[in-house]
Amino acid sequence: MLRLGVNLDHVATLRQVRGTTYPDLMRAIAISEEAGADGITMHLREDRRHIQDADVVHARRHIRSRLNLEMAASDEMIAVALKVGPDSCCIVPEKRAELTTEGGLDLSAHRQRLKLACQKLSAAGISVSLFIEPHKNSIDETLEIGAPAIELHTGAYAVANEAAQEEQLAHLRSAAAYAIAHGLIVNAGHGLHRDNVYPVARIAGLHELNIGHAIVADAVLMGLGKAVAAMRRAMQGEQL
Repeated sequence: MLRLGVNLDHVATLRQVRGTTYPDLMRAIAISEEAGADGITMHLREDRRHIQDADVVHARRHIRSRLNLEMAASDEMIAVALKVGPDSCCIVPEKRAELTTEGGLDLSAHRQRLKLACQKLSAAGISVSLFIEPHKNSIDETLEIGAPAIELHTGAYAVANEAAQEEQLAHLRSAAAYAIAHGLIVNAGHGLHRDNVYPVARIAGLHELNIGHAIVADAVLMGLGKAVAAMRRAMQGEQL
């Protein structure tokens, strides 16, 4: 069954914008898991705009499912990962000025750094994935780098108009099939919400979808537990 990783970064955003102690991120983790999350994803950004170091440490103690740490391939973040010991790490590109991750990694430009990061994290028993564009050459480069898993960037699909959406889906299907045929675990995420997730969820062989902003946005109106459950139903083609 396709897994759902719930990204709770924007629960922390609500807390950080006022510098309060609420909403309680650990309670959000518990509610998400109770509602059916297969794992919790947290992005510890270099500017600490939402998730803080202490959040990752506390989450490691509280999470009953799996902790997936999104991070840049910097020495600082690798050190944090090795200290905390998440179940998995997804290495993503990061720019200070961006509102959200804008695309997949530039694998060619950072090949050696990514290779070393994968080696260090894998040696510590942490499963590593690379956040990449759904292109054959990106998958070939991932294989050269040595990461055992990828997360396909679904952003282009998410923002495509109806005419272009099928073309973007075709890229995702083709990339997933190619990666799986070459032994990679394939996850996907970015920009997915209840109205567009089902076609992606139907892609053969996908292991996990990581979804955050849409779930937290739904939680404002329906509550976090109901938002997680609604996303699970949407992944199965059910409507509210």
